[in-house]
Amino acid sequence: MVCVLATLKVKADKAQDFETIFKKLSKDVRSNEEGNIFYQVAKDRENENTYLVLEHYKDQESVDAHGKSDHFRSAGKEIGECLDGPPIIKYLDAIL
Repeated sequence: MVCVLATLKVKADKAQDFETIFKKLSKDVRSNEEGNIFYQVAKDRENENTYLVLEHYKDQESVDAHGKSDHFRSAGKEIGECLDGPPIIKYLDAIL
């Protein structure tokens, strides 16, 4: 299984837009991606305007399919306009 941890710094005036976009994206991922086990966005309590996206997939093929999906590509453009710098993305191998 593969986990993805993305850290996203959002422009202060775009936080509400970002959350709205991610709520829709989360629903689309959960509804349309068989290989997705868990997909959650969370707001960092210690770092203002910072969000973490926690993702869990059954295999690398599912991660790749997520990145190629229409809903992710469409949301990605909108999310990009909200970001205050590049995302930090870590790919992890689940041990349990």
